[in-house]
Amino acid sequence: MITIALPKGELLKNSIHLLKSVGLDFSAFLESGTRQLQIPDASGNARLLLVRNHDVPVYVEYGQAQLGIVGYDVLREKKPQVAHLVDMQFGHCRMSLAVKESSPYRSPLDLPPNCIVASKYVNCARDYFQSLDLPVEIVPLSGSVELGPITGMSEAIVDIVSTGRTLSENGLVEIDTLYKSSARLIAHPLSYRLSTGGLQNVVEMMRSQIRSRIEGIKGFHGGS
Repeated sequence: MITIALPKGELLKNSIHLLKSVGLDFSAFLESGTRQLQIPDASGNARLLLVRNHDVPVYVEYGQAQLGIVGYDVLREKKPQVAHLVDMQFGHCRMSLAVKESSPYRSPLDLPPNCIVASKYVNCARDYFQSLDLPVEIVPLSGSVELGPITGMSEAIVDIVSTGRTLSENGLVEIDTLYKSSARLIAHPLSYRLSTGGLQNVVEMMRSQIRSRIEGIKGFHGGS
């Protein structure tokens, strides 16, 4: 039996729809009010674990799940020992550096040396500023990172941005993009090499579905 770890939140619906297209039906997780954390699919050939986004690669790395779907931002931050298989082509967002709109900073190098930057993504932020050779103090926050500059605790934040609406509504502006992110399919390396439970066949079917969707989108735009 293949075990698949999926994240709660924005990636869940698209992930379940894609799995259903390759014959693995976990639609019960989309029913309102369900509190189940694991369910089998109808065939009994796979089961699904519903976990927090940052925990998906942990379950895969330690072999409790053979496959997982998770944001690239999580993989960049945690650097787990997993096989990176497929860009799922949904869950698009970006890791951004943002400051108060009223501040004088309009590029990363405008920031004063040793200033404070707040972030949930401490490792990503540290790697970024080291690449710029700009010494800063990274302060870890687990939520409402936007409050850092608003309260004056930090000069800037590094955080995931989708539409930019939250930043705008809180008087913040992006001044650089660290990288772009999307949902990724990951696997336990040994399980993938051994194709445990027909794992490689499932992955190839998912690849095929993603290719078909991309070609369909290109065809739609080409014909419009």
